[in-house]
Amino acid sequence: MAIDGTWQRPCKIYDISEMGAKLVIDGTVTDIGQREFFLVLSPIGLAYRHCELAWINGEFVGVQFINRGRAAKRARRGETLVS
Repeated sequence: MAIDGTWQRPCKIYDISEMGAKLVIDGTVTDIGQREFFLVLSPIGLAYRHCELAWINGEFVGVQFINRGRAAKRARRGETLVS
């Protein structure tokens, strides 16, 4: 979903890590138009990741997560989230 809410595109997560993801986008990929957007992970929008477009290859899109706060500090130190 666009940060300003002007577009959204259904997608499937093909691969994911703490730092980013590889997505399969439904529909046209070339007209995304913005480098930053949200990957909404729940139908009601309460779980999401702020993303930056890293690359496009056919139907696949690579995104890097834009970390904030403690998650960013953990990533810089190489720590993982423990459940």
